Amino acid sequence: MAWIISTTAIALMMLVTWGFVLAGGDGGVQLGGITLYGLSAVLVFGLQWIGFIQSWLQRSERLFDLMGSITAIVVTVTALVLVGRFDIRSLVLALVILIWAGRLGPFLYLRIRKAGEDRRFRHIKQSFPTLLMTWTLQGLWVFVSLSCALAAITASVSIDLGSSFFVGLGLWIVGFALEVIADAQKTRFRAQPENQGTFITSGLWAWSRHPNYFGEILLWCGVAVMAYPALVGMQVYTLVAPLLIVLLLTAISGARLLEARAERQWGEDPLYQAYKRSTPLLMLWPPRR
Repeated sequence: MAWIISTTAIALMMLVTWGFVLAGGDGGVQLGGITLYGLSAVLVFGLQWIGFIQSWLQRSERLFDLMGSITAIVVTVTALVLVGRFDIRSLVLALVILIWAGRLGPFLYLRIRKAGEDRRFRHIKQSFPTLLMTWTLQGLWVFVSLSCALAAITASVSIDLGSSFFVGLGLWIVGFALEVIADAQKTRFRAQPENQGTFITSGLWAWSRHPNYFGEILLWCGVAVMAYPALVGMQVYTLVAPLLIVLLLTAISGARLLEARAERQWGEDPLYQAYKRSTPLLMLWPPRR
């Protein structure tokens, strides 16, 4: 059954990727008759599958999140260098991706290293097809996240900056700040011995049960807005990327898994149920009284 589920899921992920390649590569720079956008997709999944081999052989998940960030950095820098057009839009798009990946990957790696394991992988890493599916899903997440920026960076022409670029940059700054602050607040909360086995309800976590994911979604919306003016033809279809990120973080992984774990741990706790009723899942909003 695991083979059937994983094979079907991987096939669907490849189908989604192919759609993005067709759209994002439309009118873009080519190398050897193949769009650089499409080659970027090959590089993304190639790096993830290399990571999978190490993960399976060692039955370890410690490099999982770090490999995702390394992939984002390698693919973005490679695309920028191969295009050889260092306009402000491309440079800023590459810079914000490098800042995001350079912060998130090491943060998650060090957190898992300190904890000794990522509990999500206790059963996943024991199953070859499930682990392969998980690494492939991370490849899809990385590629979809980068899709708008890659389309703009690999576009055949450069477009002058307009007001939308600065609106998008502002959204990215706000989203990045929310993610960093939320992660820092939860890290400090967990570091206190008296908070072991309890859930955080302070800071941004009083306004959202997953403020870090809200920040993540917002910053990628900012990237899409910055990239939009440079997109031509079918490339505009890559703008659905933020919606897919919402889907990945709420319905497939991310919040869905964390909500299920919280329900198992505190489902009988009236305080948790009250927090759940009064606090939005994702959107930052004052708690309901």
